[in-house]
Amino acid sequence: MQICFATTLHACGLISLLAKSMKTNAVVIVSVISAGSLFLSSCDTPVGQGAAWGAATGAIIGGAATGNVRAASIGAAAGAAAGALTGKIVQENQAARYGPPPPGGYPYARWAGRPGFFYSPYTGRVYDLRGVPPGALTRDVDTGQLFRKP
Repeated sequence: MQICFATTLHACGLISLLAKSMKTNAVVIVSVISAGSLFLSSCDTPVGQGAAWGAATGAIIGGAATGNVRAASIGAAAGAAAGALTGKIVQENQAARYGPPPPGGYPYARWAGRPGFFYSPYTGRVYDLRGVPPGALTRDVDTGQLFRKP
């Protein structure tokens, strides 16, 4: 979350710098940069995704409502904070579905030698986890137990 929020704040500073130098079409510039940072963000957790969506939405609304870059930057910061809080709630709700973690925590899978493929720590079965964010839980289909992608 810290990296995503810092990236959002850095994008806000970049937005301000660009708009001051161009003075025209500030709302369009803010919208394009916000949308670009949203899609190029590497935030894979619900908290990071919430912060990214919130920042983009806040920047667009702030810029469209007032037409100036300062309001867009403030909107992006406020949106990032609100989005991160919402993402944190989503993440906690997802974790509650699985129940309490085992005493030592969930074990991590081992790399299977190919990008995105990992061995289950329980059975050794190879799983394709290319679409799974790092640290996310995956259920072993043979045992029903959960493990984490490294």
